[in-house]
Amino acid sequence: MTEVPAGGFRPPPYPYHRLAALAEVAAAAPGGLVDLSVGTPCDPPPPAVVAALASSGTERGYPPSTGSPPLRQAAARYLGRRFGVDVDPGAVAACVGTKELVASAAWYLRLRSPGRDTVLGPRLAYPTYAMGATLAGCRYVGLDVEDGRLDVGSVSDEDAARAVVLWANSPGNPSGEVLDLGALARWGRAAGVPVCSDECYAEFTWSGPPASVLEHGSEGVLSVHSLSKRSNLAGVRVGFYAGDPGLVGYLAAVRTHAGLMVAGPVQAAAVVALDDDDHVAAQRARYERRLEHAVAAFRAAGLEAAMPGGGFYLWVPVPDWARAKAGGDGAGAAWVLTEALARAAGMLVSPGEFYGGAGADHVRVALVVPDDRLGPALDRLVSSADALASAAVARTPPGGAGSGL
Repeated sequence: MTEVPAGGFRPPPYPYHRLAALAEVAAAAPGGLVDLSVGTPCDPPPPAVVAALASSGTERGYPPSTGSPPLRQAAARYLGRRFGVDVDPGAVAACVGTKELVASAAWYLRLRSPGRDTVLGPRLAYPTYAMGATLAGCRYVGLDVEDGRLDVGSVSDEDAARAVVLWANSPGNPSGEVLDLGALARWGRAAGVPVCSDECYAEFTWSGPPASVLEHGSEGVLSVHSLSKRSNLAGVRVGFYAGDPGLVGYLAAVRTHAGLMVAGPVQAAAVVALDDDDHVAAQRARYERRLEHAVAAFRAAGLEAAMPGGGFYLWVPVPDWARAKAGGDGAGAAWVLTEALARAAGMLVSPGEFYGGAGADHVRVALVVPDDRLGPALDRLVSSADALASAAVARTPPGGAGSGL
């Protein structure tokens, strides 16, 4: 490992790398490894999208960093169709997959607001919100979610005055919570804090229609969208952000100087994907079917499981037997359950501490594998229900409890 000078930033272990030993355990189980740890789409994108990657002719020159006019127009059309909002294509810009935007936005927005050094966001969350704060030299202040409301009322006046951005994620990763985005937009405007709403799972909202923060106006807010989940295009790295023209313009200008560009052929393919809703409806049906199947199987195995408000993850509490084996420690109990699922059913899932201390007593199950792999694994889980509690021993989390992002 590269040496870091005293006081320098030492990147923590990447969470999913900590699962390597249990991946081997799952691979040795009957039926082999069924990886439900990372939310990596496995289903095919539309053939027309793949064809567009090879036929645009845009590979010869530098693509526009802000996104080509056709891409920005397609994104604006999409937002209009799905969320009923009227967005000028000039208030839309492309990003190289939304993870890099999430990881870098605090840094760029801190340059815009000298003297501010705080990022606000969910306490239970996709870890890149907090890592983006770290990379920007900011503090991360985590907020609780209760009954669909991110608790901005708990933000002190001092933290609000220091905040460069408030991140929201709805439906949320890992728990599938659907937020009141209107309340966040109003709070952000009153407090003078930009609100970035990560809406990458919006198409897979089960508790109601898909929602966007832009339905509550564009002033002071950004809506962030990815084609990774919506169109199974995680490998090509493309997304977009839209909203407040001043925020979009500022970020686009800084990102142009940084050389951040979505590849030209990828931009052409994204136009095709954004203009097609049929493949999204088909994918939505797949995820809904997998979720319902998995909920039934986990319950049959004696584990709590419920349909999330949105997304394609199950957020499963650790059972008493796992907590007992871990001596009452929630994070350790999540690793006990993770091992038990690996040994008994070949399932590799994510311990909840990957998403912050608030999730330490849960595991996340990503229902992203094909049905012909998922179905047998769920059957093995049900058939091994009686032996599940004895399938694992108490273990120390790799890297030490809480060492994930």
